[in-house]
Order: sequence, then C-alpha cells, then structure tokens
Amino acid sequence: MLFFINYYSLFLKMFLQIFNLRNLLALVAIVFVTASIFFSNFLATKIAAEEKRKIEQYVEAVNDINNSANTDTRLASKIISENSRDIPLIVTNEKDSIITYKFDTSSIEKTTAFLSHKLVELKKINPPIVWQNPLNNKEKNFTYYGESDLLVQIRYFPIVQLIVALLFFAVILIAVSTKNKSTQNQVWAGMAKETAHQLGTPISSLQGWMEILKDDEATRKIAVEMTKDVDRLQLVSDRFGKIGSTPKLEETDMLAQINNMVSYIKRRAPASILFTVTANDNDITAMINPPLFDWVIENLLKNALDAMDGKGTIAIIIKNEIAQLIIDVKDSGKGISKKNISSVFKPGFTTKKRGWGLGLSLSKRIINQYHKGELFVKQSEPGKGTTFRIILKK
Repeated sequence: MLFFINYYSLFLKMFLQIFNLRNLLALVAIVFVTASIFFSNFLATKIAAEEKRKIEQYVEAVNDINNSANTDTRLASKIISENSRDIPLIVTNEKDSIITYKFDTSSIEKTTAFLSHKLVELKKINPPIVWQNPLNNKEKNFTYYGESDLLVQIRYFPIVQLIVALLFFAVILIAVSTKNKSTQNQVWAGMAKETAHQLGTPISSLQGWMEILKDDEATRKIAVEMTKDVDRLQLVSDRFGKIGSTPKLEETDMLAQINNMVSYIKRRAPASILFTVTANDNDITAMINPPLFDWVIENLLKNALDAMDGKGTIAIIIKNEIAQLIIDVKDSGKGISKKNISSVFKPGFTTKKRGWGLGLSLSKRIINQYHKGELFVKQSEPGKGTTFRIILKK
C-alpha cells in the first residue's frame, strides 16, 4: 500500500512539473485553435458545396429562360436573382469573351481591365461549370464563380482565432512573468535589507571599539587603519539598506565621484594594472545616488580586474552630451563569449569559481530602476576585452 502511495505521489509531482500553468495554457490554446480549424474547414466545405449547387441552379435557370419553348420564366428569374446575389460570377464563351457577370461591387467601375483581372481571380478559385450555349449548340459557355463573403470569413476565422489565442497567451505569460519578477524583486530587497540589518549591530560595536583603541597611543595607528575598513563595512551596509526603497538622487560632480572610486580600487589592484579616466569636459554633473552609483562602478571595475591575469589596462571614458551622460568602462581582459553576453546580467550567472553572480545584476537594477538609465555590454571580444556602457539621461 505504501508503495502505491509513494508511486502516486511521485507521478503527481511529475505531472505538476510537466503541466505547469504555462504548459496548461499552451495546451488549451492548441486544442482550442485546432478544434476551431477543423470545425471551420467542415463548415467551409459544406458552404462551398451549397454555393456550387446554387451556381448550377443559376446555369439551369439561364438555360430555361433562353429556351424559346418556355413561356413562364418567373421561377427561373427568381433563381437567377437569388442564387447569384452573394456569389461573384462571370460567364464566358470558349474564347474567354465575357458574356455576363454578377458582382456585389456597385461602387467599383467595371471596366474591361477590371473584368479581365476578376476573371483571372475566379479561375484560380473554382473549376468552371461548363454548359451548352442555348443559342448555338456547337458552342459551350463557362461559368466561373468565386466565394461569398460568408465563406471567405469562415475560411479566415481560424486565423483570427489563432491571433486572439496567441495574444491571450502572451498577456497571460506577461502577467505571470511580471508577477514572478515582482516576487523576485521583493525577495532580493528583503535579503538586502535583512543583510543591512544584521550588519548594523556588529558595525556599531566595532565603531565603539575603534574609539577606545584610538585613545591608546600604542594602538592608535592600527585603529586608524581599522576604522577605514569599518567605514567601508558601514558603506556596504548602507548600500544594502537602500535596495528596495526609492533612493534620493542629488546633483553630483561625476569626475570627482568616479575618480574617488578608481583610486579606491587602484590601491587594491596589482601595480601592473593601468587605470585611466578621460572626459570630454571638466564640469560634468548628474543626478545620482552616490553610494549606489559607487557600487556600480566598483562592480564594473572588479569585474574588469577579474577578467585580467594581473596585467592590462582599465579605461573609463566619460562623454558629456546634451541629453545624456555616457560612461564606458573598458578593459583589456579575456572578454565575454557571444553565448554569454545575454546572460551576464542574470542573477546567479558567473564564470568565476567563487562568487554569487549578483554584482552585475544589482548594478543593472541600480542604473535601470533607480537612475532610469541603461547599463549594457557595448562591445566584447574573447581575448581582447570588454566595454560596459552606462547611459544616464539628463
């Protein structure tokens, strides 16, 4: 008994994994559209047969009227009037000369060119109905006919249904994706705030101990250096605390801000790494949140350092334009393969043996959501390096 319960639970779990919401919606849409196509084709076949019968009756009625032996033609005239009302047709002789025609296109001038073009169209739709010319038994007439508006609409109805089903499916997917992203963002924000909260208590304690160590001559120099690291921890805590809330943006000297972060990274990088910062203007300001923006530059610089084997160049190029500020972070490292470029900003993606793969993901979030800008890979080539571009709108 226990075996069957476990087997059933395993089967149910596999079923739920395979037929999740997306797959179920896709299956329903496929069944719905397929059934509609078959039913529409069934209706179209029946209507096409009925329209052929009407045209055949039309031909018989014309023959009846042209038969001089018949004096009462009211029934034949009624058949001609009703059976060809909605179905376009052209009657020709053996030489393709048009004898008569009927179209529900009163607003269109029926010129010779128009009728010739329409005759070509009708020949492609249905085979003609051949009948003897009542005025000349040696000649045959050909009745070419098309499809009524109703038949055309039924033929195209499955396509309309398919488009509606695809739109419905797309809306559902967007809604589910948006909900998942919202949930993911809430998780990230919650983790970040919890991290900041957990760091707060030990940092405050360390700051108190630093003050005590500064009072002692023997440990004062050590305390000064340790204070820098504690301040750095405080900065990291503040950064995490700002995730998930709307940060305050302030007008900032971008050259000074970037140079400060470059100096910080440069002190911790190998001496063989050459850092350069160039700008097309000496007075460049932008509305940013300094701690969060520093986090972005730091992540990009660390990412560049990780891509190099202890030597090379890292260049930051700042372009001050009328409507936007462009910042390129260019390195001469290993580069990114084409298959990975689209994944570098996804949470958890990393090519390093260590790390969570969150730096670039958080950086993109900071620039895109908090600063309403853009962060993307401008250029990358394996063996030659990578350029990340930040665009801030003014």
